[in-house]
Amino acid sequence: MTDRSHILVVDDDDGIRTLLKKYLTRNGYAVTAARDAAHARRLLDLLSFDLLVVDVMMPGEDGMALTRSLRETLDTPILLLTARAGAGDRIDGLESGADDYLPKPFEPRELLLRIAAILRRVVEPAAVTETAEPPKALSLGICRYDMARGELWRDGEPVRLTTAEAAMMRILSKQPGEPVTRSALLGEGDGDDRVRGDRVRGEDGGAQERAVDVQVTRLRRKIEEDPKAPRYLQTVRGAGYMLAPD
Repeated sequence: MTDRSHILVVDDDDGIRTLLKKYLTRNGYAVTAARDAAHARRLLDLLSFDLLVVDVMMPGEDGMALTRSLRETLDTPILLLTARAGAGDRIDGLESGADDYLPKPFEPRELLLRIAAILRRVVEPAAVTETAEPPKALSLGICRYDMARGELWRDGEPVRLTTAEAAMMRILSKQPGEPVTRSALLGEGDGDDRVRGDRVRGEDGGAQERAVDVQVTRLRRKIEEDPKAPRYLQTVRGAGYMLAPD
């Protein structure tokens, strides 16, 4: 048994699959490789993984379709790799349920940084006692957001947040009851408070705003009892979005 994070690499290219496995293993991860979506499904039935690194351009069921299907039952973080680097393709990747989207070619070091960032955002179930109430928390109906730990809880159960969702909650929770612009949610400042970070550079404003809207839609599904009639993550016309705790 190992305490290293276990990554499943899914890529139909034998050479890339082998290189990724060797590189990630050399950098401290336990790695299993799958040659296509069907092979990945068989491995997922047998093993537990901390992260999936999935190539988009695969014959048969491609990475986007696999991600969309897995999201129906699986919360494991997914990083998509693809040669298609257009703004629309990236948005499609996020809408499919991916946590991040890395265009090819990429620097191996960047892949490691993206993986580390995703794994840092994975919410681990924490030991909670009746007398151990977090000092700073926002009440959102049946949900509670622990500002100190950056954790979202729903009906007493931890909710896993993607990297982008965690960044968005961090930003919004700093100004409860006040609208936050899309540009602020894009993380134009420094540090970890970013929704898209470097991925939006060079993209047009419409694509950037659409990326934020995608993340808001996904986050509402985790917070709201009725995501189509949001009570706690509200749209403020002409101003952006606002977190409205009880």
